[in-house]
Order: sequence, then C-alpha cells, then structure tokens
Amino acid sequence: MDGFVRHGTPAFRRTNLAMFAAGVATFGLLYCVQPLMPEFSRQFGVSAAESALSLSLTSAVVALTMLFAGPVSDAWGRKKVMTLSLWASAAIVLIAAAAPDWRSFLVLRALLGLALGGLPAVGMTYLSEEVHPESIGLGMGLYIGGNAAGGLGGRLIAGVLTDFFGWRVALGAVGAVGAVAALLFVRYLPPSRRFVHQPLNLRSALRRFHGLFRDPGLPWLFAEGSVLLGGFVTVYNYIGYRLTAPPYSLSQSAVGLIFSVYLVGMFSSSWVGHLAGRLGRRKVLWTMFVLELVGLGMTLLRPVWSIVAGIAVITFGFFGGHSIVSSWVGRRAGAAKAQASALYLFAYYLGAGIAGAVGGLFYAQHGWPGVAAFVATLFVLSLLFAWRLYHLAPLPLAQSPAGEPPLP
Repeated sequence: MDGFVRHGTPAFRRTNLAMFAAGVATFGLLYCVQPLMPEFSRQFGVSAAESALSLSLTSAVVALTMLFAGPVSDAWGRKKVMTLSLWASAAIVLIAAAAPDWRSFLVLRALLGLALGGLPAVGMTYLSEEVHPESIGLGMGLYIGGNAAGGLGGRLIAGVLTDFFGWRVALGAVGAVGAVAALLFVRYLPPSRRFVHQPLNLRSALRRFHGLFRDPGLPWLFAEGSVLLGGFVTVYNYIGYRLTAPPYSLSQSAVGLIFSVYLVGMFSSSWVGHLAGRLGRRKVLWTMFVLELVGLGMTLLRPVWSIVAGIAVITFGFFGGHSIVSSWVGRRAGAAKAQASALYLFAYYLGAGIAGAVGGLFYAQHGWPGVAAFVATLFVLSLLFAWRLYHLAPLPLAQSPAGEPPLP
C-alpha cells in the first residue's frame, strides 16, 4: 500500500472530522470579532479603522507566524504543532474576554495570531501529504468547509450573545467552542504515515522558500490568495457598520444572523473543489471571481435582501476559489509542501490584514460605496491572476510529485 488516505475509507472520515473541527476553531476564534466591531467602537471609543485592528492585527501576525510553522512542524511533527496551536488559541480567546482596555485587548489578539499561525499551513501540508491526489480536492474542500462553519459559528455566537449578555460573555463562549474543537481534533486525527522528520534548519528552509519562486505558477497562486482573502475580509469587516447605521439600524443579533450566509461557503468549498478536480482548476477558478464581482454589485443596492444575497454570492465565490487555489498550491509544490503552504497562507493572511485595515479608510471617507470600489479593485486583480493561471503550462511528469500525473 502507498499509505495514502483515500475517499470512502474510515481513515478518510476520521481525518475529515478532525480537520473540520480544526477549521471550525481556526476561523471561529479568528473572525468572532468581526460582527462586534461596531460594538468595540462604542465601548472603547475607537474609529472603524481602529476597531478593524482587532482582526487585521491578528491576521498580520498569523501571516508572519506561517513562515516558521512549516519548518517547526517538519521537526516536531504535524499533529503536535496543530494540537498546541488549537489549545493555546482557545485559551487566549478566553483570556481576551476579560481584557480591561483596548490596548490589552489588541495585545491578546496579536498573541492569538501567534498561536493560530501553527495550524492553517500545517493543516494544508498534512492533507497534501496524507490524502491521495484523487481525493485531495474533496478533502481540502471539507477542511475549508470547516473554516466556513467556524466563520459562521464564531460570528453568529458572538453577534447574538452580545445583544443579550455583552461582548465579553460572547467571546468566552467562542473560546469554549474552540476548546471542544481541540478535543475532537486530538481524538480523531490519524497519526501521520507519510511524514518524514527533518531537523529544524532555518537556512535550509529559507533556501526552499526561495526555490518556490522559480516555479512559474506558485507566485501567482500566492498573489491570488492575498487578494482573495483581502477583498472578502474587507466586505465582512464593514458591512456591519452599514447595517447597524440608519436607515437599517439592525441589532447585533440581526447582523450576526446575516452572517449565516457562511453556510453557502460550507457547500461551495467542497462542491467547487470536487468540480475542479473533474473539470480542471483553471476552467473553474476564474468563474469564482466573476461571481464575487456580481455579488459586490448587489450590495450597492438599497434593499436589505439584495445586500444579504450579494454577501452570499461573494461568500460562495470566495470559498470556492480558496478551495481550488489552496489544493493547487499543494499539488505544484512537490516535496516542499510545507514551505509552499506557509508562503501561500502568509500572503493570504497578510492580504487580509492590510486590506481589512485599508478598507476602514475608504469607509471613513466614502462610506460603503468607497469600500465597494476598493474591494472591486481587489476582485478584478483576482480575475487577472486567474487568467494568468489559466494559461499556465502543466508541469512535466518528471517534475511532478512522485507517482502523480502531470499537474494542471
């Protein structure tokens, strides 16, 4: 046997359950502050751009931590690093719920980024190593579906509980959910069978990072990840400000419920990932960004139903695109999967940190139309990068990962 985890086996189901739980914790703990940003502005007397630092700062630290998580997991083991990351992240969110002031809250959110950084890149690497190439699209899609569930759950729990009990109780509840997810992860994730231990050598890791940029496709995939999450996070950061202000004046609970459109992301990540495996990534990827542009246009209309529908369309396109790009990175990286995953997610979260903060400046100057114009620019860039990837030549068989067909 080749040792791969394959679709339809008990090991595949256990792997997916564990990684789904990890995805729930990652996005839930990271994004639970998003619907609370208007509340932070009121409670701490900060602007929209300053309030957005509660997410942008965390995302930027996650991005930096990604660069070291891969080499550390090469030495310590994938499951050990991910387990430590989950437990530490849940604990930090629980402590942040009792933060006495805005500055200490931001410090704790930065520490959360340091803890969370040990999971996403290593999770992608684990799946790329352990899951058979024919099943990786579905496996990665289900993992990203867990991200969608976490993003939904974290936002929904935080938004609803804030209305009834305040934001501190809401964050404490999200931290408790993260701890439960960590228990499930430890219980069900199978040990690595294809992992090859490598001593921690930062110089060697840097050489591998540099080598990835000689690939004609990977730098474009890294850039795609940056603008992909940057635009998506900016929409979610500031839509709450629009909907809690006149003429809508929606409550925190209502805004939290609107974020239930994340459910479409749980569907699109696995469905689009599977579809891309059948039809080819390059044929499916660009359509996701066209969908995002359509959804963004819908948010400019006045009716609430049009705004919510537009957010749903953007969410579908984002998770579909992310499932394609993230699995594509693992397929092109060959033996340097850990470094490629780290660089992709470095760009991914750095894009979220920068764009999420810059979007606040556009909101302060021009309101929602300004935010939409900024995000439209990012979505157009995504489409241009997808067009470049569409014309990317497949790698020759000799350069493909051992035992795999030429890469699309």
